[in-house]
Amino acid sequence: MRRYLLATALVALSTPSFAENDSGFYVGLGAGQFNVEIDDVDTANGIQEAFDSDDTVYKLFAGWRFNPFIGVEVDYVDLGGPEDTVANTKIKAEVSGIAPYVIGTIPLGPIELFAKVGYYFYDVEISGQNVVSVDDSGEDLVYGAGGGLTLFEHLHARLEYEIIDVSEVDDANVIWLSGAWRF
Repeated sequence: MRRYLLATALVALSTPSFAENDSGFYVGLGAGQFNVEIDDVDTANGIQEAFDSDDTVYKLFAGWRFNPFIGVEVDYVDLGGPEDTVANTKIKAEVSGIAPYVIGTIPLGPIELFAKVGYYFYDVEISGQNVVSVDDSGEDLVYGAGGGLTLFEHLHARLEYEIIDVSEVDDANVIWLSGAWRF
């Protein structure tokens, strides 16, 4: 009897998905915590200090799953306005932009493990008192991994960790909690 139960459980977990929406369109939104760390921030006075801050952030996204294993996604990502005091001056960095991704998924029943890689096209505005304001745009590699759980056949909740590979920044990462509706 134990072997029968074990075999049934293994077959159930190895099926591509319990949901009937292994492919197709989805939309979602997420909230997260963004952390940015920059060592040696150059201020107007030539003083060098570290900038280390975090902020609550959000994203809106839409995607298409070609099959249970691969898909594409486009996110609008607002990384908020982390701020820190550098050389007695409060500095704020506001970042937002668009990020297209390719996503690879390993379905394990209602649970999925995934990895994603994309490119973040963003606008950044850095401001502060007695500091030259910067209003610029950039593009950088972004990659991450996470896990998700499909509930009620269409609602997919996921937890993910992303790294934004910005050359001028020592560390930029986001932890997301998001939900998507799969049609």
